[in-house]
Amino acid sequence: MENKGNKYMNPYLAGLLLGVVLLASFYLTGRGLGASGAMKSVVVSGVDKVSHDYAENSHFYSKYISNDQKPLRSWLVLEVFGVLIGGFISGALSGRLNLKLEKSPKITNRKRIWMAIIGGALFGFGSQLGRGCTSGAALSGMAVMSLAGYVTMMAIFGTAFALAYFFRKNWI
Repeated sequence: MENKGNKYMNPYLAGLLLGVVLLASFYLTGRGLGASGAMKSVVVSGVDKVSHDYAENSHFYSKYISNDQKPLRSWLVLEVFGVLIGGFISGALSGRLNLKLEKSPKITNRKRIWMAIIGGALFGFGSQLGRGCTSGAALSGMAVMSLAGYVTMMAIFGTAFALAYFFRKNWI
């Protein structure tokens, strides 16, 4: 049964294309994919602009701005910028480019926005603790047959499966 009104890519094709992008990333840059490092670069640059003395004397920030390095010139920032542009183009081509808050009718817009902010903050904190996000730690790690990559992927999906019951009312 095929839904003719579906504006989304076939998930198997999308997975195959993600694998091709990951392979191309390894081939062209010598590194896998990752997105959380880009956010770190943006935060480091912001702190450096607001208070250069603080950033220079901080153990955490100083290692990213030493030797006149420009954190925003990191390949990860360019990668995430490309993802944003690609997502915009994909949405425009498929007619899905609109401002719409997707949520269950059982919750308010305000609660949905707060849940997204809290979830994003927890994910950012977790990616710092885990030294990478799903694309860096799990996908790229699994691509190079790293045991840590497989453990990370199992932890991500295991936690999502365990918590889905408690959060499903926000979606259905």
